[in-house]
Amino acid sequence: MNDRDLMQDMLLLEKGACDLYMHGTIESAGSGIHQTFRSALNSSLAMQDDIYQKMQQKGWYPTEQVEQTKIDTVKTKFENAQMQ
Repeated sequence: MNDRDLMQDMLLLEKGACDLYMHGTIESAGSGIHQTFRSALNSSLAMQDDIYQKMQQKGWYPTEQVEQTKIDTVKTKFENAQMQ
């Protein structure tokens, strides 16, 4: 397994942890439990961001710019959906 594959696996695992912690935060009944899940979520999000930044620096997670007209179209679509 090369470094890129390892980083991709780490990123996927971290995203999965974020999802679990988010649901734990949403569903927790007590404020102490809620705070514990929220703290774990914030830590996990920070780790996910670190992995993403390192992958992007190495060119392993390329992104592309979206045209402003496409952004505006999607924004308008959702604004219209909320009015209905």
